[in-house]
Amino acid sequence: MNVTDLGRRCLFRLLRAGFRLTPMPTATRDKWRQRFLDRHGSLVPQGPQGQLPVGTGRMHRPLRHAGGRAIGYVPYRSKALPAALPARLVAFYLPQFHPIPENDSWWGRGFTEWANVTRALPQFEGHVQPRLPGALGFYDLRHAEVMRSQMQLASEYGVGAFCTYFYWFAGKTLLEAPLQAWLDDASLSLPICLCWANENWSRRWDGRAEDILIGQKHSAEDDIAFIEYVSRYLRDPRYLRVDGKPMLLVYRPSLLPDPRATAQRWREWCRAQGIGELHLAYVQSFDRVDPRDIGFDAAVEFPPNNTSLTPVTSKQRLINPDYRGDIFDWRMLAKQATTASDPTYPLYPGVNAGWDNEPRRSGRGRVYLHASPRGYRDWLQQAVKTACRRMPRMPLVFINAWNEWAEGAVLEPDNRLGHAWLEATRSALAPVVVADTRPCAVIHAWYVDVLEEMLQDLDRSGITWRTVITTAPEREKQVRDCVARLGLDPQIEVFENRGRDVLPFLHVANRLLDEGAQVVLKLHTKRSTHRNDGDQWRRELVEKLLSPARAERILEAFEQHADLGLVAAEGHLQPLHYFWGANEANVYYLSSRLGIAAPSVDSDQFIAGTMFWARLEALRPLLDAHLDLWEFEDESGQVDGTMAHAVERIFTQSATSIGMTTQSAARVCGLPEAGEGAAPYPYAQRSG
Repeated sequence: MNVTDLGRRCLFRLLRAGFRLTPMPTATRDKWRQRFLDRHGSLVPQGPQGQLPVGTGRMHRPLRHAGGRAIGYVPYRSKALPAALPARLVAFYLPQFHPIPENDSWWGRGFTEWANVTRALPQFEGHVQPRLPGALGFYDLRHAEVMRSQMQLASEYGVGAFCTYFYWFAGKTLLEAPLQAWLDDASLSLPICLCWANENWSRRWDGRAEDILIGQKHSAEDDIAFIEYVSRYLRDPRYLRVDGKPMLLVYRPSLLPDPRATAQRWREWCRAQGIGELHLAYVQSFDRVDPRDIGFDAAVEFPPNNTSLTPVTSKQRLINPDYRGDIFDWRMLAKQATTASDPTYPLYPGVNAGWDNEPRRSGRGRVYLHASPRGYRDWLQQAVKTACRRMPRMPLVFINAWNEWAEGAVLEPDNRLGHAWLEATRSALAPVVVADTRPCAVIHAWYVDVLEEMLQDLDRSGITWRTVITTAPEREKQVRDCVARLGLDPQIEVFENRGRDVLPFLHVANRLLDEGAQVVLKLHTKRSTHRNDGDQWRRELVEKLLSPARAERILEAFEQHADLGLVAAEGHLQPLHYFWGANEANVYYLSSRLGIAAPSVDSDQFIAGTMFWARLEALRPLLDAHLDLWEFEDESGQVDGTMAHAVERIFTQSATSIGMTTQSAARVCGLPEAGEGAAPYPYAQRSG
């Protein structure tokens, strides 16, 4: 840190301490904070910096293209919603995706938000940029069929309305074409409400007043002109109403000279013009006042704005050594929201589907890592309960956002995860009913001549299994012939021969977790042809995990001990430093990617042989990372050092990170460990 940075940091802390000690109303505090940031934002000290690249090791970033799929990709699925939904979901909607003359002038001919989206680059390892659209493509909102497709998707997946930003600047509107199309076409049936984005537009994308492109001119006359103009939307029968009142939002009420007076003017005009009462709400983007103090009816949560989290920037390994952005843990954002107390004023809960505004602020973006569809689903479920408790007559939950592509807050399908965010939305409203409660055996069949033996072992175990067999295209026919010969009908899933047995297992485990499955047994037709004892290794693992004397006792242990995450064959839980040199970099990368503590080489263990029992919830940190398929190397006969080998070493760390344990099969069965650790591991040579 140089002298200038140190001085800036000291001055900022001194000013902040004084500001916090000064007694003043919340509204005044928010207004002065915003004014300071507008005028003196350069005084805010730079946050912690990420780790600079070291050496010439592998850099974890896509080198071919940015449109690859990840574990957890979900295709479009048609599924009925419950007849009565517990709450109405309202997604913020951005109409920036079409060219207008003003943007042509300010940013270049043909500019739309897609220009920002496509220019983004990953700034650190695990940074998913650019994030590109999936099924809807790079759409142009001048075409009515685009909004029709969006509204159809929204309805199918449980989104009940769009809250669309409305751009009004003292009589001039921008980006209104999509709204006008909705107004003109009654078949666009999804309700909308308006949120007046009442900021200045500047060359910065955060609404702060520097190089202003078009400014606001708030006044009593402008208040009346505004409400008169938007009344044509408010009158439409499709417009979103609360207790019969059209809902109108303001993004930053503190920018109004007198928000209470504005609210009063709007209400009086609407009464006089036959619209009736309004339901006025403001967005807690920068303000946090009691809405009743400014003449409004309610406030709307707008995460991640108005939140304070500890940065995790210093834990990231930079791709761009000049990156000066801030990185936070999205899971902490969700935890903060779901554990907050109810306020003393009307507040609609809001949830966030991720955030990364790197496309708008190249090299200086604000990124929330570790967002996942399942984490969002859980947050949304909690928000629905909160809305029903706070506003039982009309529970609304706001989602940030439907299509904020340049800020990484998106429900629409993308190339990487498909419809996963939409599927999570629907699941939050209609929780999965578990139709098959059997434990699941997942077998990866590469050496198909061993498959019959393993299926017979499952049959002898005394357990009724749900069986899934994964294999590669070149082995599919042999696998199907084998199970047909045995008269069995397991699920067979075919994947590219990539990531050995590990990547196919992650694909299946992710789906099973979404389906509500609880316990799985991971097996594979292990042969280890580079060794002469590969068959012995496999038989020993299967015997210790699946023998009739053990299998039911292991399953009972999962039922009796909620913190039991993984069960490994005794003698096969080995120190993590096994072959550490070849796997160290990948394991540390994975711990960062999962957002868990770095492993302790001296004390942590991994399951050698990669066969084990698992409670699927114990693998959730790994599955929620949604590793990309490109991260798993092309198959070339590697015996160590691949991403699959690194994942093998992170299974136990995943369980530990959420407070679950890894035990040996002997221990959970009440049997002696048979000399655990007394002799060198016979199936591989220790490194070092």
